[in-house]
Amino acid sequence: MSSMTSKQEEIVEWFNTTYSKRGSWYLRPRQAYYIYLELLQAGSNQKLLDVACGLGRLLDASKAYGVQQYGIDISPVAIKKAKNLFPNFNLFVANAEKLPFDDAIFDLITCIGSIERMLNKSLVFKEMLRVGKRNCRYCFLVRNSETRSWKFFKDFLGLKNKAGHQDAKTLKQWKDMFSLYGFKVNAIYPDQYPLQKQKQRSGLWLKKINFKKIIFSTRQLEDANEFIFLLEKND
Repeated sequence: MSSMTSKQEEIVEWFNTTYSKRGSWYLRPRQAYYIYLELLQAGSNQKLLDVACGLGRLLDASKAYGVQQYGIDISPVAIKKAKNLFPNFNLFVANAEKLPFDDAIFDLITCIGSIERMLNKSLVFKEMLRVGKRNCRYCFLVRNSETRSWKFFKDFLGLKNKAGHQDAKTLKQWKDMFSLYGFKVNAIYPDQYPLQKQKQRSGLWLKKINFKKIIFSTRQLEDANEFIFLLEKND
């Protein structure tokens, strides 16, 4: 991996420590990642790149769709653990600001819960657009800064994880940013995992949850803790 700034080195160290000490117990289960693949209409022989892939949960879920799995993460510890779990996946230690791939080779690109932690988003988006094919489809999960928990606990009480560069933006700020850097926003959904857990806890818990089906919240989209963005290149 190319030389990093001191802040990037701090972020790498935080993730290395997190994956070393906490392992996978704090991550979402594999079935929580199906929704992103469904929304992307993932299919056989497509090349999928998961940026900030962590321990490879999304790539593991993608095996059911017949795609070719590629993943990068800035944490060597995460990639080492992921390679041990999934030796047949194409996994690399890399900075999202400089992806180790040729131009226009991926059909699908995901980044789940990590864009807000990246320092130079302009470079990150430029790289994602570069390695995506002309008709590449993108799926990002990003955090909402307008929630009560973020405003009170993260901002007012100062509990943001500075070492891991924890950040968030409003729905409008995310939309404006993606448009500014060359994406066309096709759809936005509320984060599905809290809705899935809520449904499991409800009176419908005896029914099997379909993790591949979108759940529409009765609340305003702006109230979601995180947003799912579906995008493509803005040609």
